[in-house]
Amino acid sequence: MLLSAASLSMDAFAASLGIGACLGVHSFAAAFRVGAACGTFQFVMPLAGWWLGSRFLESISEYDHWLAFALLLLVGGGMIRESFSEEDSTCSPSDPSCGIALFVVALATSIDALAVGIGFAAIGEPVMPLSSSAGIITALLCFAGVLAGFRTAFFLGRKAEFAGGGVLCIIGANILRMHLAA
Repeated sequence: MLLSAASLSMDAFAASLGIGACLGVHSFAAAFRVGAACGTFQFVMPLAGWWLGSRFLESISEYDHWLAFALLLLVGGGMIRESFSEEDSTCSPSDPSCGIALFVVALATSIDALAVGIGFAAIGEPVMPLSSSAGIITALLCFAGVLAGFRTAFFLGRKAEFAGGGVLCIIGANILRMHLAA
């Protein structure tokens, strides 16, 4: 169960590295926001998936991977675009550690947890232990990821923001690839 929970958190952890790289300032508040948002989504989405899977198993699985792909491509593409803009000493108005950008990252990186919840419903397994573990592990890893991402950006500058955006796009493409190959 812990291994499954940890693997669900890897997308969010990679995204938090990119967010930390994009911030340009060392911020425990941003790390806390990202950890709380991603951890909450990783907790809620398996529960939602289990509930939806219990009721609508067939209709959801047809498009969840497209949604995750589009959302991650949108956020990752925005980070890549920002990496080519003029450098300034503050975060851009589209700070990825708050508002709609954070919501989109937290949602997109937790779509796989929704799918796992649906799978648990399909096989009749309880989802609460996985949901709790995934939420806690994700929150902690994302908190650390934002702080580590800032350190990376300190040494690499805008290249780290470009890399973070690229990672989000790759995660989205991988989600799509896995679902289309199945």
